Amino acid sequence: MTNPTPVLTLRHLTVDIPTRHGTLRPVDDVSWEVAAGEILGVVGESGAGKSMTGNAVIGLLDSPAHISGGEVLLEGQRIDDLPLREMRRIRGKRIGMVFQDPLTSLNPLLTVGDQLTETILRHLPVSESEARARAVRGLDEVGIPAAKDRMGAYPHEFSGGMRQRVVIALALCAEPTLLIADEPTTALDVSVQAQIIALLKRLCRERGMAAMLVTHDMGVIAETADRVAVMYAGRLAEIGPVAQIISHPRHPYTDGLMASTPAASAGHARLRQIPGNMPRLGNLPHGCAFHPRCPRAQDICRHDPRPVVGEVDAQAACYFPIDASEDAA
Repeated sequence: MTNPTPVLTLRHLTVDIPTRHGTLRPVDDVSWEVAAGEILGVVGESGAGKSMTGNAVIGLLDSPAHISGGEVLLEGQRIDDLPLREMRRIRGKRIGMVFQDPLTSLNPLLTVGDQLTETILRHLPVSESEARARAVRGLDEVGIPAAKDRMGAYPHEFSGGMRQRVVIALALCAEPTLLIADEPTTALDVSVQAQIIALLKRLCRERGMAAMLVTHDMGVIAETADRVAVMYAGRLAEIGPVAQIISHPRHPYTDGLMASTPAASAGHARLRQIPGNMPRLGNLPHGCAFHPRCPRAQDICRHDPRPVVGEVDAQAACYFPIDASEDAA
């Protein structure tokens, strides 16, 4: 029996940014799939290419950035080459978006009820009264108290956590099959973060919706995602089930990320850290981009083509992956 078509498929996705000093490549040959009901966490340092990958999927790359290679498929349909008008129909209807700052996603001059209703009317063939009823149900589903009464409230009348819930309701009101959430909990306190994480997990499970969760927080990934993709310098460094990646990382960069978390560094006077910094896109080293910071680097890492997941190791893009028997700590 064959597996059903993944909701999201990236095949060798590449994004280029032409500049006066040459072409920068913030996303380089990235491939993965996300199944229905699955949450894929995408993690890495700032500049790793996480958000750029998400923006490429939803067609929101800022010019002159553009997809220069590969494909983006939504339920088997290629969407990266669609005309702008067709992509606008898909965005919001089949792909929902949640961004880091809810205030950038909400119109301060319109009530949240009007914004939800407008979005539903744009994407679903329903009457205005049905759209408003769906909007109320959407607010109630994401945990807004007295949802019907809050329909007339403006974004500034909600707390940060409640605004983020409104944004999630807005992203889901047209019943998308894919949700892309870019740092959805960064600006929230810990208790609200936990509520938003639980909400995303429940909605994906109940709706069978796929989600791509972009974050730099491994704690959020551990609590939320089914699988995790680790990115470094625009490339996929490692991908696999969350429990496996956390307990037995194969790529030295992933191992460094795990070791730099407070839980992994317990008992040490200071948090352990990865030496050095991520290279600038305009000055990537030859070979594996991580080799200047890698304790396992050898000549092949410095001179051979950058390794790809699946070529040397099924889980990691590394010539010398960490074996489970080693003490990765």
